[in-house]
Amino acid sequence: MPDFLTNFFNQIKSLWTKWTMIQRLMLVGITVAAIVAVISLVSVSSSPGLVPVIDTPISNQDELARIVTRINAEGVKANVSSLGLVSVSDEETARRMRAILIREDLIPNGTDPWAIFDTERWTITDWERNINLRRAVTAMVSEHIKSLSDVDDVNVVIVQPEKTLFASEQNPVTASVVLIPKPGSDITENRKKIEGIQKLIMLAVPGLKPENITINDQNGLVLNDFEGMKDFDKLERVKKEISIVRETESKYRADVLRALQAQFSTDRVRDLNIKIDMDMSKKEVQSSQYKPIMIKERTPGLAYDDSERVASLTISESTATTKWKGTGFNPEGPAGVEGQTPPAYKDMSNLYGEVSQETRTHNEVFNEEKIQEERSPTIDRISVSVNIDGIWQRKKDAEGNPIILPDGRAEREYVPVAAEDLSKATLLVQAAVGYNAARGDTVSVQNIQIDRSAQFADEDAEMIRQKNLRITIIAALVGAVLLIIGFILFQVISRQREQTRRRREEELARQHQLMREQALLDADKEGAEVSMSVEDQSRLELQQKAMAMAREHPEDVSHLIRTWLMEE
Repeated sequence: MPDFLTNFFNQIKSLWTKWTMIQRLMLVGITVAAIVAVISLVSVSSSPGLVPVIDTPISNQDELARIVTRINAEGVKANVSSLGLVSVSDEETARRMRAILIREDLIPNGTDPWAIFDTERWTITDWERNINLRRAVTAMVSEHIKSLSDVDDVNVVIVQPEKTLFASEQNPVTASVVLIPKPGSDITENRKKIEGIQKLIMLAVPGLKPENITINDQNGLVLNDFEGMKDFDKLERVKKEISIVRETESKYRADVLRALQAQFSTDRVRDLNIKIDMDMSKKEVQSSQYKPIMIKERTPGLAYDDSERVASLTISESTATTKWKGTGFNPEGPAGVEGQTPPAYKDMSNLYGEVSQETRTHNEVFNEEKIQEERSPTIDRISVSVNIDGIWQRKKDAEGNPIILPDGRAEREYVPVAAEDLSKATLLVQAAVGYNAARGDTVSVQNIQIDRSAQFADEDAEMIRQKNLRITIIAALVGAVLLIIGFILFQVISRQREQTRRRREEELARQHQLMREQALLDADKEGAEVSMSVEDQSRLELQQKAMAMAREHPEDVSHLIRTWLMEE
């Protein structure tokens, strides 16, 4: 170790021994704080910076909220600065979010499209600047398209012709794009995604029109030929129209079935057919309505309507009157001059005449209201056919038991639906589907017998099975009852025999005991010594102990005797 390090550590060691505990703790705390500060500085400096999605700040809060919500929907965290600048974590995510925002028209109005493709390049001449600009735009467009989750690779070619003096001689800007979709992607069939890519290219290249953009797949199929997709769009529209008709028919069918099955049960109402003819074309209907003119509104809180209305108002009126009386004299000018009166009027000269003419003109104003509406789709005709089955009843005999035919089937009779019930059901169906006779709607409710042979066969088999089961159960119950009775009789007889045997043994034991006691008494009287057997001596001792216990504990002895009697 060098000498200066040795001297340094020796000085620290000498200072450490001289310092107090408080000074040592302060040194340790300052060292730990310095280490934490250095680690925090390194972590902050090494963390990636935020990349703006749109370089222009967004001042409109509604547009800013829509953009942030759409970015969050992709599972990406968006950071919004105080100036309204939206940023994400890395450049790749920023390119992907820009593509999505352009595809869904979420770029705010007035935002410079070039800000999204802002790339600095050093140039020397205008020609090199234009070439570098074209290359930068092409590269940025390629990167944006590649950032889409449905694109595996892309090749973009943008042609920007030189500007000419006259606009009529100017060649248009063109773009050619070849997409290589990822396996399992639907981008080649999804028109919305192709339109998003087309909008992205149009925003990137100024002066580029949709008709000058060609987007192909790797097989050379043109994907943005929207004019050629009219037949496909028409087919999709027809599918949607058919789907709308099917949904409407299903809704009406569910309503009618629910109404009829609630009245006639689910099993009786099975066959229901509904056919709806719908007009899917858009129609603009214009109509005019003439309403009375309100002169005075109704007084609030009044019990009756005191408003005043008139059919029309007179805005102008003119009257012209012409009256003439005279002899019909027609002057012919100065004397000696031929007059200009036509011959037809000359014949009427010097005749008496009278003319009276009156003309009156009124201009009225009406309260006219014009209504314009679009109707699509509309129902042209509804056809409904329903079948309601009757009721099958089992015939019974005078005792109320079902009548069984020789082949084992139950005899049944069919009760059809009454004509009055069919009429009510027809009215119910008409109300459920909105029946309109002027439109040509038809509703048919019939009573047609449904074949229930399989159902009746199952019911008869179940009836026979239940009948056999009842017979088996009754026989088993009778057998069990007989078995129980026999067991009870056996127990009673056995107990009686056991009691008889016990009474006989007790009687014999009692007699033997009496004989022994008598023998003992006789022996005492005679003063003779009688030799007793060991068995008789033990029995005598037990008897004396039992008598002593009975005298000392009479209650316990009584309980014991009661228990023996209950067991017997």
